[in-house]
Amino acid sequence: MAETKAALSEAGLPSFTTIPVLGRGRGHGDKEKAARLGLDDPESESFIQETPRLKSKRMIILVVTDDKKELAIQTIIKANQTGASGDGKIIVTDTIESFGVRTGDSGDKTLD
Repeated sequence: MAETKAALSEAGLPSFTTIPVLGRGRGHGDKEKAARLGLDDPESESFIQETPRLKSKRMIILVVTDDKKELAIQTIIKANQTGASGDGKIIVTDTIESFGVRTGDSGDKTLD
C-alpha cells in the first residue's frame, strides 16, 4: 500500500480512500503459492483447502476527471504489477456527478 500511496501522490493524485475488504479472485492462490515453494506433493496438498478462502485485501477508491483516467490506471498498475496471482483489478466506472459538502462546489473542480 505504501508504494501505491507514494506513486499516486507523485503522479499528482493524492486523494483517495481505502477500505479493508475480504475477497478472492478466480485463481487458487494457495495452490499457486505452494507450487512456487516446491510444496506440490500430495502430503502438502492435503493441507490446502479445496475451495479458496477469502483473503484480506485493500480496496482503493479513486475518482478522477476523464483527462486523468489513464494516468491513474497506469500509475496503479506500475506500482502493483508483480505478474503473480493477486495483483488486483482496476474497475473503471462513470461518475455522474460530485459535490463538495464543505464548499458546496460541484463537478470536476471537486476532484482536484
